[in-house]
Amino acid sequence: MKGVIRTVVGYSGGQEKNPTYPDIKDSTESILIEYNPDIISYEDILAEWSRMHAPDSQSWSRQYRSAIFYVDEEQKRIAEETVNTLKNNSKRKKIYTDIEPVSAFYRAEEYHQDYYRKQRG
Repeated sequence: MKGVIRTVVGYSGGQEKNPTYPDIKDSTESILIEYNPDIISYEDILAEWSRMHAPDSQSWSRQYRSAIFYVDEEQKRIAEETVNTLKNNSKRKKIYTDIEPVSAFYRAEEYHQDYYRKQRG
C-alpha cells in the first residue's frame, strides 16, 4: 500500500513477556504497521484490513483472535467506527474484533516475516 513504510509480524496484546510462536503465552499474532500519515491514514489502513478480513468468525484461541490496537483516542474512535460499519454490513451482526490500546510488541521469528512473498518464491 502506498504510504506503508514497513510491516513487522509479531505478538502483542498480552501481559506475559517475550512470547514466541511455540510459546505464544497470552499474546495475539499481530502486525505492526509503520506508515506515513501524510500519504495514508489509519482509517485507510483499517478500510483495507476490513476488506481482507473475516471478523464475523469467532477465533478458537487468543493467539488468532481479531484485534485492532490503537495508540490514542482518535485511533480508538476510528477503530470503533470501522467495527460498527462491519456490524451494520454483516449478515451475522456479531463481530468478534477486540479494540485495545497498544501494548508491548514482540517481533516474531524471521520465518514469519514477509510470509506471502516467501511463499510465492
